[in-house]
Amino acid sequence: MYDAQQTRKLQEHTKTMLVKKEPGIGQDEVEPLRDILRFHEYRYYVQNDPLISDFEYDTLYKKLEKFEREHPASVTADSPTQRVGRGLIKDFPKVQHLVPMLSLENSYNAEDLLDFDRKARELSGLETIEYCVEPKFDGASISLIYDGDLLQRGATRGDGVTGDEITDNIKQIRSVPLSAKFSGYGIQQVEIRGEVLMNKKNFKDYNNALIEEGIPPLANPRNAAAGSLRIKDTAEVSRRKLEAFLYHVSYTATGNKQTASGKKEPETHSGMLDLLWELGFRSPKNEMKVINGIAGVIEHVQDFEKKRDGLDYEIDGMVIKVNDLHLQERLGMTSHHPRWAIAYKFKARQGTSKLLAVEFQVGRTGAVTPVAKIEPVPVGGVTVGSISIHNEDYIREKDLKLGDTILIERSGDVIPQIVKSFAELRTGAEKEIHFPKTCPVCDNPLYKPEEDAVWRCINLACPAHIVEGIIHFVSKDAMDIRSFGEANVRKFYELGLLKDIPGVYRLPFDKIRDLEGFGEKSVTNLQSAIEASKNQPLYRLIYALGIRYVGETTAKTLASAVDHLLDFTQFSEERLQELEDVGVKVAKSVFGFFHNQDNQSLLRELEDLGVQLKNEKKGGVTGGGLEGQSFLFTGTLARLKRSEAEGLVESNGGKILGSVSSKLNYLVVGEEAGSKLEKARKIPSIKVISEEEFLKMLPTL
Repeated sequence: MYDAQQTRKLQEHTKTMLVKKEPGIGQDEVEPLRDILRFHEYRYYVQNDPLISDFEYDTLYKKLEKFEREHPASVTADSPTQRVGRGLIKDFPKVQHLVPMLSLENSYNAEDLLDFDRKARELSGLETIEYCVEPKFDGASISLIYDGDLLQRGATRGDGVTGDEITDNIKQIRSVPLSAKFSGYGIQQVEIRGEVLMNKKNFKDYNNALIEEGIPPLANPRNAAAGSLRIKDTAEVSRRKLEAFLYHVSYTATGNKQTASGKKEPETHSGMLDLLWELGFRSPKNEMKVINGIAGVIEHVQDFEKKRDGLDYEIDGMVIKVNDLHLQERLGMTSHHPRWAIAYKFKARQGTSKLLAVEFQVGRTGAVTPVAKIEPVPVGGVTVGSISIHNEDYIREKDLKLGDTILIERSGDVIPQIVKSFAELRTGAEKEIHFPKTCPVCDNPLYKPEEDAVWRCINLACPAHIVEGIIHFVSKDAMDIRSFGEANVRKFYELGLLKDIPGVYRLPFDKIRDLEGFGEKSVTNLQSAIEASKNQPLYRLIYALGIRYVGETTAKTLASAVDHLLDFTQFSEERLQELEDVGVKVAKSVFGFFHNQDNQSLLRELEDLGVQLKNEKKGGVTGGGLEGQSFLFTGTLARLKRSEAEGLVESNGGKILGSVSSKLNYLVVGEEAGSKLEKARKIPSIKVISEEEFLKMLPTL
């Protein structure tokens, strides 16, 4: 963007401006100062090679800021001062991309790439194709529109067709120019795709700052970047020091074809990356490689994977694109992905550690889960010190022993798993892992049905069983008793103030008021929340009881089948299986729960304490605008909580399903949609819609 002569000239102007004794500047110095600041932003944020100190930059910035404050009519849209946010963003309106942001087809081995190349050659009629290969950045996707050389709009990927408009937050990313001379290439309007990320150093520094403030650190750089884009405080966005790689021009509208410079729009993808770099964007110009033929591509991506840890930022693979833009148009795209590009995904993150100990934890269903304590090891940007090893069979299958050297992997770069132990490194000092025969909490015998892989404590009086059950009972998605929480459940139980689920409605508030940290207001709030929970819908109570295999959706199905919860004492397993989505396993669990005398007594006790066991909404709504239609939600919704959206479906006569199947009519997709979206796309009868489209279907809004 800046050649050697321009760099020397701007650096000389910088020094001249810095040595000026006058605190202010004149009208004729305003635009030159803006050029100086843009130059130093480029050196710092794009090239990572600053020529002046932060103090010197701030000194120049304040000169411009002072002049613009005194002469507001002189402020331009692309002035460096216009990055600073003006207060809080009220909302993120939905906007439509000029070109849909499709997902890429994924590959995991050389065979997948060979098949991709074969299809591209067959469609194009070419013997060999030239590819451009670049890193697959592990961040949050964005779309930028420049019109008349000015940044007009920034948006999230959303569902691929529409996203959230986040222009003010994009302006906080210093590697994104506020203006760029696309007109020099005859381009009037352009849409650019990219990835926002937080580099490893900034992520570490930011987390350290959070810890010092007593705030929990963020999970990983990708989540940090994605979450930052939707923060409504632009100052906080700026604080996170985000970066943006711009790697694809998806749309251009031509202005004057004849330009003074004689430059024209490139005809290759690599040429577009060069253009973006030349205009001041941080494109992967230096990371890309143009390769003729798929054999060279395969060799390059496999070599690049070895360099992954040495990069300043996280990547999870490489992207291979047909380099010729005209050939891209000929190859076209499916409804899901372009035929001219593919993502080569790297292997899951791995690391080695030592298995130090195994702790056995008891959950709310009585399941005993072994948890491996290992020497802390960084894997995929996260330090792992504990890993669930699931059950006794898993320990035997992996041949795990205390003291083993083990291979750790973060499956999908998220969930840590033990891949294997290295038996060849054993010294003889390793010890067998003995699964307990009695509960590690109450010492009662453990029980494991033949068809089950999990040992369980079936003692309902087991403290661990009770405490975990109460924590679930009061949780947000169950009885939603605000102000209770896990910490208070454990504290009240240890102090003898709470011993079982009915005890939630018998808490001695006179004694709680005497506890440290419980003022009159907090006690009153807790009392009100407990009282309000007595009138929760029946499905919430069913879910809160912690019946094995019964999630929220199944709980709603069960609730709609009875007038009173104890009616289930009259249901056979066969009758339960007649309910939608209730199979043999669920029916057996529900039958066992409601035919247990202790559980029946617990329910009667709750009813005596005022908890609603009658179904006030049996049969659901009929005649609503969504009657006869089934819905499922995936991803993070922008305007509604998941529970609110499901409530709107049901209040308008629709039905919520628990999984993707041919019975599903609509899949409503939010941000970061998961595997449900991929499954739904394989079933033609399912309509995939956005949150906005869903809201338009509701006659009550």
